[in-house]
Amino acid sequence: MHIHGLIEDNAALANLCSRLSQSPFICVDTEFMRESTFWPELCLIQIADEHEAAAIDPMLPGIDMQPLLELLVNNEEVLKVFHAGGQDIEIIYNLTAKTPHPLFDTQIAAMALGQGEQIGYSNLVDSWLGIQVDKGARFTDWARRPLETRQVDYAIGDVTHLAKIFPKMLEKLKTTGRGAWLDQEMERIADPANYANDPELAWKRVRIAGRKPDVLGRLKALARWREIEARGKNLPRGRIIKDETLADLASHPPKKQSDLARVRGLSATWAGNDIGARLMAAVEDAQPMSAEEMPPRDDRKPGLGKEGSLVADLLKLLLKIRSRDIDVASRLLARSEELELLAAGHREGLTILEGWRFDQFGRDALDLVEGRLAFAVINGKLRMTRTEDAA
Repeated sequence: MHIHGLIEDNAALANLCSRLSQSPFICVDTEFMRESTFWPELCLIQIADEHEAAAIDPMLPGIDMQPLLELLVNNEEVLKVFHAGGQDIEIIYNLTAKTPHPLFDTQIAAMALGQGEQIGYSNLVDSWLGIQVDKGARFTDWARRPLETRQVDYAIGDVTHLAKIFPKMLEKLKTTGRGAWLDQEMERIADPANYANDPELAWKRVRIAGRKPDVLGRLKALARWREIEARGKNLPRGRIIKDETLADLASHPPKKQSDLARVRGLSATWAGNDIGARLMAAVEDAQPMSAEEMPPRDDRKPGLGKEGSLVADLLKLLLKIRSRDIDVASRLLARSEELELLAAGHREGLTILEGWRFDQFGRDALDLVEGRLAFAVINGKLRMTRTEDAA
């Protein structure tokens, strides 16, 4: 593989993107800083196919990123490969209002190949290539310039290793017949709605006890206000006001701005400054949350009853056994919420009753709930038996 190092010339970047646009896949990684900003600060993009790899400095004055962004979000012929790519995809979405597509995440693919639910990059490289990744540059300040050759080499290594792992992983998925298992998951992480950060929905990030419409209405107004403040100042949300303080203000709203001096988590200066006034305006303008917007009641466990809860526990045991038997991460097969819904009698809209999940797990789960399948201990080992067979 040819390693170009750091691309710092617009013509070289355009030529690189032109060549990569003919590749069946490209591996992508980013380095960024977000500790002190609302928007993640993109510091480096690494990209590779099977033949060449390079890093691009988006902070370089005059650099034209358009050819690279076109390749990432508008070229449907090239598969984009990430590892645990959620934050990388978010950065690309922030730049383009689009997500890379089609895409493939090796961390998710590893779930189908028995490598756990969240295998780290270093362990992935070790397991597939037998290479110990040097972690020395992991905590680099990627925003500082100039970048050292050591840093650039470290960063490019992330995509050169991935370009060797992906074909091996793809071949194993084909031989095991599990490639189709991942289609739904890959489309889910490519959905732009996951990265939109709509201020109107910001309240859903905040944990709060209770379901009173007036409290949730204030939480929605306050979360929207904080989102706008944080974006405008390019500060992390928690630097404006922490979640627990936001929830406390929604539950116990101040009557006047001077009351803010007594709110835990706020500076006394909020009692008289402009940001405190904007907070009070958000509280005063808040409307009770409409019935349509109210979060659904978590009626799964309460609706189960003691017997239903036992059935849900049996389904979780079945999931554990089946995950072990077919060597797949249990989270890829089914979520706990779906098992509880199935135990409570729900049948519509459950992914475990569709497609490959039904074949691998859902059919037996349904049989267990409906009395056609049972647990038995045979020769000291836990087995599943058909009740009609036992009869």
